[in-house]
Amino acid sequence: MSTPAWIGSYRIERLLGAGSFATVWLGHDPVLDSRVAIKVLAENWSHDLRVRERFRDEARLLRRLDHPRLVRVHAVGELPDGRPYAVLALADGGSLRDRLAAGPLPVPVALALLDEIAAGVAVLHRQRVVHRDLTPGNVLFASTAEGERVVIADLGLAKALAAASGLTARAGTPGYMAPEQDDPLAVVDTRSDVFGLGRLGLRLLGGPDQRAAGVPGPVAAVLRRATAPRPRDRYPDADAFRAALRRATRRPGDPGPAGAPPPGTRSADNGPRPDRVGRAAHRDHADHAGRADRLVAGPSGFRRGAARRLRLVGAAALALVAVGVTAGDAGAPAPGPGRGRSGPVSVTLPAGWRAAGTGWAGRYDARGRLEPALVVSPDPGRWATDPTVPGAFVGLSVGLARRTTPADFVAQRPHADCVAVPVRRTRLAGVEWVVAGFSCPAGRPVLVEAAARAGRDGLLYAQIVPPPGSGPDFVDTLLAGVRIRPAGG
Repeated sequence: MSTPAWIGSYRIERLLGAGSFATVWLGHDPVLDSRVAIKVLAENWSHDLRVRERFRDEARLLRRLDHPRLVRVHAVGELPDGRPYAVLALADGGSLRDRLAAGPLPVPVALALLDEIAAGVAVLHRQRVVHRDLTPGNVLFASTAEGERVVIADLGLAKALAAASGLTARAGTPGYMAPEQDDPLAVVDTRSDVFGLGRLGLRLLGGPDQRAAGVPGPVAAVLRRATAPRPRDRYPDADAFRAALRRATRRPGDPGPAGAPPPGTRSADNGPRPDRVGRAAHRDHADHAGRADRLVAGPSGFRRGAARRLRLVGAAALALVAVGVTAGDAGAPAPGPGRGRSGPVSVTLPAGWRAAGTGWAGRYDARGRLEPALVVSPDPGRWATDPTVPGAFVGLSVGLARRTTPADFVAQRPHADCVAVPVRRTRLAGVEWVVAGFSCPAGRPVLVEAAARAGRDGLLYAQIVPPPGSGPDFVDTLLAGVRIRPAGG
């Protein structure tokens, strides 16, 4: 994918992300001297007039709603080839998916974030709009004069495009979409979004396991009701879900979670000020500060101002924004001598390294289970957060294999602050890998992205930070040790 020099009157700086339906570029407005996100319809949809109109409909809807809890549209336009694009306010803090990839969040932070997400979805529900695809990747963070604000993006565009083009595939993201979204004849309403909110809550709170420290039992009950299989058993909309969540987290004499007004009172948008997400993490939870600090790898993690307001790590602060592992036996020794394993994926362990993790955070198979992934490192628990610790993430995804190629997947991870070396292809142990290397001025000095086909149905992905002075053969030796056990093997 080549980078355009300009889109309309905006100079393009780099790729922010690419999906099945659209590509997002970081643009610069030379007149206002500001950065924007420019969302362009993917080329493979450009021929379909209905799809193009659906794309414009999303931009028109966001423009009409024009709410600070939703991503804002500045302008729309059309490329010379007829593809529409939308100029959006830049969410400079990255996505919730990026932040979850860094590791678990303190419970107070997770609850405050879930409250803010529900507030954004409630804005849609009051306008009789159903999002249909609430995932960590569609929850963004934007800096404001008052702090950081949660904003909701991608108002079910994939669902609209699928319907417009006559596709019969499920419209939603496995693991987050409600059961009725698998049925093309079922009614999808606000209760489907409540299911998505419940699944986001489970992801934020690690299950939540009733034994997990700091997760109130009533919160788990709220999430169970929100994710009930039958729509009639769930909360009717996001406002009702949010009110129940606040009741579940309120202690005697406490005004409500995250300092929000108690149920029955409203601010202008029925929610706390945006900076309350940060303040909640420190009020009465000072013991979490050290743990939260360790979530950051890079120079721009926390602002330690007079108020020490917590700011979760943004995409630009991490070298490893692309990956995340869900812990199960995290930190335990590898299951066999010299090898680490997650499902069918195994990796030969370098001397002194261990394996951790039982799944790829945020990626689910057709049955709603996490796709396999693991981290191998001398210290797996520190690898994602400490740039001095070498290691590797290795994951296998069937879903990614259906949407992209190894070369395209690697190309979507440009690491803009780093210097790239030429992409190479190498065949190791019968697997052809696409390998890109980066030399970085801060954080991890060397970073390697690699992807390969795993048979017909899977995409293998590895992100590697070699040990200092390990030499050029280390990466190839590690990739050569990746194995996929055949189904039933």
